[in-house]
Amino acid sequence: MVLNKFPKLHLVAAAGIALVVSAGFAFSPARNAEANKTTTFFSEPASEPTATAAKLDTLTSTVQGHSDYQSHQASNTAEAVRSNEAKPEQWRAIKVKRGDTLTHVFARAGYTAKYLYKVLGDDQGNRALTRIYPGETLEFVDDGEGVPVKIRLKRNRLETFLVYRNDKGLYQSKTLRITPDIDIAYAEGKIRSSLFLAGKAAGLSESLTMQLASIFGWDIDFVQDIRVGDRFSLVYEALSLNGEKIGNGKILAASFTNRQKTHKAVLYKHQDGRESYYTPNGSSMKGAFLRNPIEFARISSHFSLRRKHPVLHKIRAHKGTDYAASRGTPIRATGDGKVIFAGRKGGYGKTVILRHGHKYTTLYAHMHKYGKGIRSGKRVKQGQVIGYVGSTGLATGSHLHYEFRVNGQHKNPVTVSLPKAGSIPRNEIGSFRSQTAKHLAKLDSLAKPSQLALNP
Repeated sequence: MVLNKFPKLHLVAAAGIALVVSAGFAFSPARNAEANKTTTFFSEPASEPTATAAKLDTLTSTVQGHSDYQSHQASNTAEAVRSNEAKPEQWRAIKVKRGDTLTHVFARAGYTAKYLYKVLGDDQGNRALTRIYPGETLEFVDDGEGVPVKIRLKRNRLETFLVYRNDKGLYQSKTLRITPDIDIAYAEGKIRSSLFLAGKAAGLSESLTMQLASIFGWDIDFVQDIRVGDRFSLVYEALSLNGEKIGNGKILAASFTNRQKTHKAVLYKHQDGRESYYTPNGSSMKGAFLRNPIEFARISSHFSLRRKHPVLHKIRAHKGTDYAASRGTPIRATGDGKVIFAGRKGGYGKTVILRHGHKYTTLYAHMHKYGKGIRSGKRVKQGQVIGYVGSTGLATGSHLHYEFRVNGQHKNPVTVSLPKAGSIPRNEIGSFRSQTAKHLAKLDSLAKPSQLALNP
């Protein structure tokens, strides 16, 4: 069986500050699977010659203007310039050590501080070169007279940050990117103990398993709801470079069966370039609210109208849910909203209250400290860190007390019906169906025969 392979190896030179892009985790499918599993790759011969990583070297060697300018113009003739250009560039590699700054690296490369100051001062974008980490390598080319004309830093297999001297003698920068080959892969698994172990058994990287949990996180609580026997399957992008697998891309379509109920999701790219996951009929997988304000946290105390307070030792209503977590654990806003309170609030200790439209409010209590910039009147986005777990107020230990209110009435955060974020716009329904049909069809055609074998 063959799926399309998308040969996208090409280079894009993007001006500006470099963005550190992760190449993802390497594939290493487990053979001692905790569940029956299938991990399949589909590809066909590329329709164009496969580029090699040497193309990145070629591009960094041919950036226009790097050798046109000479600080000692009087001594350079046109013939000397042509002779210099004909010679292959000699890159000198300097490995970054623990405790190194860019000053140390330049010094070991044989360049004085004046060149470093010029590199960083000529263009603001060049300052991305200061973000160096132990184990990385900076490479230099000079003009033969001790003046650096190119500096490159390979961030990962797919991205290199290049600083070069232009024909005016000024240093500027580019980010050079290689787009990897994208194969379409399929995997499936069955839960025997945890999602992460099942994902590993199915040959998925941790990042891909996290993607899967994120997609279905509005419908499934992966701490409370997961059961032995739950199943999942997915069609996703497998990234390779020069025939070597280097990581994963996006999940294109996925299915998750939890407590005998099957949820499906498919990725759709909107006309404006946004990407999001939807059900096969076009309803958003994203809820207006996250079910939990802390990722993968254990519930230590449930919503109850009659609970013995652990500090006061009195029977009183517990109008929220407590999540046990270590001090400093990030707390996320469960929905887009506006901060209407941020401060101390009696037994709640350090507290943040958010208003979400006219109908909903959420409360987060016992914080150790507030998130950066969190104050009354501040607007926040779903998933934004608004504070950190603590034990301020009437609390016996570090935990988050979370309340969910509808029209001022307290509701159980674990069971309350949460609104969805929206559906596919009417004018994009046709595009949605044509774009997603092939991925859903592939998911269904592969899952039906193989998932029968997953049942005991």
